[in-house]
Amino acid sequence: MVSGLARRGKIEDARNLFDEMPDRDEISWSVVIDGYIKSGFYKEALEVFNTMQSERIRPGKFVLTSVLAACAHLGALDHGRWVHAYVRRKKKSIVMDAVLGTALLDMYAKCGRLDMAWEVFESMKEKEVFSWNAMIKGLAMHGRADDAVELFFEMQRRKFRPNGITFIGVLNACAHSGAVEQALKLFNSMENVYNIEPEVEHYGCLVDCLGRSGRLEEAEELVNSMPIEPNPAVYGSLLGACRIHGNAELGERIGRLLLELEPNNSGRYALLSNIYAKAERWDDVAEVRKLMKERGVKTNPGSSMIELGGCVHEFKMGEGCHPKMKEIYSTLKVMIERLEMEGYVPNTSQVLFNIEEEEKETALQYHSEKLAIAFGFISTKPGETIRVVKNLRVCDDCHSAIKLISRVYGREIALRDRVRYHHFRDGTCSCKDFW
Repeated sequence: MVSGLARRGKIEDARNLFDEMPDRDEISWSVVIDGYIKSGFYKEALEVFNTMQSERIRPGKFVLTSVLAACAHLGALDHGRWVHAYVRRKKKSIVMDAVLGTALLDMYAKCGRLDMAWEVFESMKEKEVFSWNAMIKGLAMHGRADDAVELFFEMQRRKFRPNGITFIGVLNACAHSGAVEQALKLFNSMENVYNIEPEVEHYGCLVDCLGRSGRLEEAEELVNSMPIEPNPAVYGSLLGACRIHGNAELGERIGRLLLELEPNNSGRYALLSNIYAKAERWDDVAEVRKLMKERGVKTNPGSSMIELGGCVHEFKMGEGCHPKMKEIYSTLKVMIERLEMEGYVPNTSQVLFNIEEEEKETALQYHSEKLAIAFGFISTKPGETIRVVKNLRVCDDCHSAIKLISRVYGREIALRDRVRYHHFRDGTCSCKDFW
């Protein structure tokens, strides 16, 4: 019954029934944890796992695989390391097969430890195509296009045949590093060499790659010539490229189309507003926001998470419920003042409202990733890496500010946004300002 309720999305009812059970075994706990994860409640899944541990229920392979998925989503590296250590201790009873090994390497990659992901991958005695795919995807997320492509060919030398998911991973790697010619070559080889018919996701990857590199005309031509109907994600990639390169004319055309295709997707309105704001077309910004209000569309607020001491802390702009919020704001104020002494000037083009410059600067100061980093400063030792996970794409202002923070304070900051990982060291970012 618990499983049935969880599968139908009634996770609260499932949890209540679970709490009423007089006897609960490892399978019962596994069902609840998996139910939370499939419903998108990752923090709750880890809380249940912690309770399971306190009741001395030994987790098996299936529970651990689910927990690793939650850790990957939250960037909960400490929890993930504990699972890894537990598997090593219980190696006689828990076999590190392809499924568990892949979940482990995926966790490390998504928590910013690509070195550990690679170590797990290399040590796996059993590998499946999905294991290679996960490692290629991890390399792509960290902007390691050359290594992702090399691994793509290495898997074939090891007699593993790439599938459609493999190509999504390697094409994404090319998109995140601007390797357009490599992406075109790989895309053309899908049918010619591997007999894999490109699907809409593959076209979307190629559109993204062309668009990010500034080849907007080619990207639009590809969309118009696709043998299958482009989906909103494909148009969204093109719209994102218009924002990056400031093409308001094409952005307006694609944006208006997307607002009709996905009238309830707040991200499309925000992106079009951003394009208008960058061009200082404030009347158009107001029109988009009015349309959102009329349609009852709510924006998806930016949030950033940081795990410290096995606890996941989440921050949102404008919220002050964290017990250390006063200290966080004080630390952030000092941090911004020090950055300004080093020449930092807030990039107010990121603020979508036609308000005074001083108000725009204040709004930028309290973006969720800056709050999370300030909390990291007061909660970690000097020299420790600060790891942050953000649900949206990092804005230009925060990206510039964090680069400067890494140099001024001598701290490495690993930030995972909705698109990829950014490793900030000594005033530079691993993405080379290409994201």
